[in-house]
Amino acid sequence: MNEWLTAQVVEPAVLVTVAIVEGSGPREPGAKMLVTAHGQHDTIGGGHLEMCAVELAREMLASSDGPAARLERYALGPTLGQCCGGVVHLSFEPVDASLAAVLGGLRARRREDNWRLSAIDGAPVALLLGADGAIVAGAAPGEAGAFGPAFPAMDRERGTHVLRDTAGRRWLADPCFAPRAHMVLFGAGHVGAAIVRMLGELPCTVTWVDEREDMFPASLPSNVTVEATDMPEAAVAAAPAHASYLVMTHSHALDQRLCETILARDDVGWFGLIGSNTKRVQFERRMAARGLPQDRIDNMVCPIGLPGISSKLPAAIAASVCAQLLMVWEQQQIAALSAPARLAVAS
Repeated sequence: MNEWLTAQVVEPAVLVTVAIVEGSGPREPGAKMLVTAHGQHDTIGGGHLEMCAVELAREMLASSDGPAARLERYALGPTLGQCCGGVVHLSFEPVDASLAAVLGGLRARRREDNWRLSAIDGAPVALLLGADGAIVAGAAPGEAGAFGPAFPAMDRERGTHVLRDTAGRRWLADPCFAPRAHMVLFGAGHVGAAIVRMLGELPCTVTWVDEREDMFPASLPSNVTVEATDMPEAAVAAAPAHASYLVMTHSHALDQRLCETILARDDVGWFGLIGSNTKRVQFERRMAARGLPQDRIDNMVCPIGLPGISSKLPAAIAASVCAQLLMVWEQQQIAALSAPARLAVAS
C-alpha cells in the first residue's frame, strides 16, 4: 500500500500525481508514482500515459537547469491512443528538501488526516497540513504568510484538485487521509494469512489477533498490527467505532464467544464469520438463546465471500472476501463523504 510513500529512495526523484481527470482515465485523482532515473514506485495506471509520464520525469531529472514543478495535460485518445478517451492532468514535482520534508511527515502521520499542498508555479513550496489546517511539515508553523496571499478553503469533497491563490498562483491540493476502513481479524491460519496479505495492499488498517504467537509471519505489511493474546475479546472492546470484523479461529467455541462479544456492540461496521450455512444456523440459535437482539444477529455475514465462488483454496477465499470488503468499504466511504467539510490554511 502506498509504495510511492514507503519506498526507501535516496537518489533524485520526481513525484507524479494524477491532479485532474476529465472523463474516463486509468486512475483516479490522487494516484501517484515516484520516478527515479532507474526505477519507479507505484503506478498511475500503466499504459502509454504512464510510459510518457516516466519519460518526462526522467527528462526533468536529467536537466542541467534543475527541474521545476509542472502540470501537463494528456488527451488519452487523440494523443496517446488509449481507449479511455478522457483527459488527464499530471503534476510533476521534483523531490527537493521541502517536498522530502512533507513526505517524511506523511510517513510519520500515515494514520492521521493530512492535506499536501504544493506550488505548481513559481518558487518550489511544499506544505503538509493537519486536519485543522495547521502546517505540520514543509515549513515552520506560522510561516504560511511567507508564501503569498491567503489560500482559499480546500473542499474535502473535491479530493485532489488544482486551485489558485488570490495572486493567481496554482497549487496542487492533495488529501492524504488516514484509511477509514479498519479490520479486526481473528485467526492466523492459512485463510487468515491469505486475507492479511491482500489487505496489506489495500487502503485500510488491520489488527490481526491470535493466541498463537508463532503463527504470525516475521514480515508484515505496514498497515497490519498483530496482537498475540489469550484474551481476544479485549481486541473487540478496543476496536474503533464502525470497525469491520472477521472471525476465523481454530476453535468453534472461541468463534462463538467472539461473535457474541462483537454483536454486543451497537457500532459494528461489518461482521463476517467463516463457515457454512449449517454453522450459521447453529450460531444463530445459540446467540438468540443468550438474548442477543435478532436484528444484530441478522447482520452477521456467514458464509463470507462473494456468491458464485466455491473454491476452498485460501487464496481464492481471500480474493472473494477482500472483494466483498471493498464493496462494503466503498459504500461506507460514499456515505461518509456526503457531509461536506472544508479546510483553510492556518497561518
